Amino acid sequence: MKIHILKISLLSLCIILLSSCQFSGDKSTTIRLAYLQSDLHHLPAFVALEKGFYQQEGISVEVSGIFKAGPEMMSGFSAGSIDAGYVGLAPVVVAVANKTAQLQILAQVNKNGSALVIKKAAPFTQLAELQGKVIAIPGHATIQDFLLRKALLDAGISGTDTTVITIKPPEMIGVLQSSQIDAFIAWEPYPSLAITRDAGTVLAYSKDIWPDHPCCVLVVDSTFSNQNPSQTGALRKAHLNSLSFIKNNPAETLRIAIKYTAMDKKTVEIALRNIEFDYHITTTQALKYVEFLNKLGYTNITQPQSFLESLTVAQPSSSN
Repeated sequence: MKIHILKISLLSLCIILLSSCQFSGDKSTTIRLAYLQSDLHHLPAFVALEKGFYQQEGISVEVSGIFKAGPEMMSGFSAGSIDAGYVGLAPVVVAVANKTAQLQILAQVNKNGSALVIKKAAPFTQLAELQGKVIAIPGHATIQDFLLRKALLDAGISGTDTTVITIKPPEMIGVLQSSQIDAFIAWEPYPSLAITRDAGTVLAYSKDIWPDHPCCVLVVDSTFSNQNPSQTGALRKAHLNSLSFIKNNPAETLRIAIKYTAMDKKTVEIALRNIEFDYHITTTQALKYVEFLNKLGYTNITQPQSFLESLTVAQPSSSN
């Protein structure tokens, strides 16, 4: 009888331990992180990886995807191959609105940070002179797509008066130099690289097209977030730590930026001047963005305000 009782006790203990492991799995799950190739907007991710901020918050993070454009990353979320990512707001809005991915925005990453570039010897210097030209964007439904369309509309150019094609940013400078395109719009550091390579000049910075516009965000798969709330909070905290580090450690930040973008010091220095890192999403600016995506036909969001509220988690407080 005593042996029988002992067996039952051991069995009960095993069940308790297994249950404990199951419900504490939040701490042991590795977060599969993604970002865009050499995208200087995603510097907070590079800093967190380099300085060990993820480990400091008690989470395990591995880079599981380095994509060339935001829509590609959305495919990664749809396939279930990544849990979190640094990416533009536009692809996130389009993917969630069209139900190809279920995501939540943890925080903003940056404002501004893109530029419209033309050949250095181009025979025009005004936005209005882009009429009839061939212009490259990183992808449809990207922030750069939106900015270009806004710039053209503001210059009085209709959508049919230019030819817009999709080219990944790492390939844009070469295509511009070979005169296959007349201009491109891309995220930093590619516009600055065109300058330092003496291949192009900036026709307009994105901050001139739309001042203080929202750009990239840190997002997490909704299912992952619901199942791993403490890890999700720690990921956001590491992001805030990175933003604080960037603000207070310019020399070390520059070194990390050079390492992860594989760009030269001069290019990165110029590019960083065009980016403002800021975790807080301005709702009114984001709302304009969603409404414009509706206007372009990329989305059909009937209640933009409610949509944004459901997409964005409560903004984190920061003592930075």
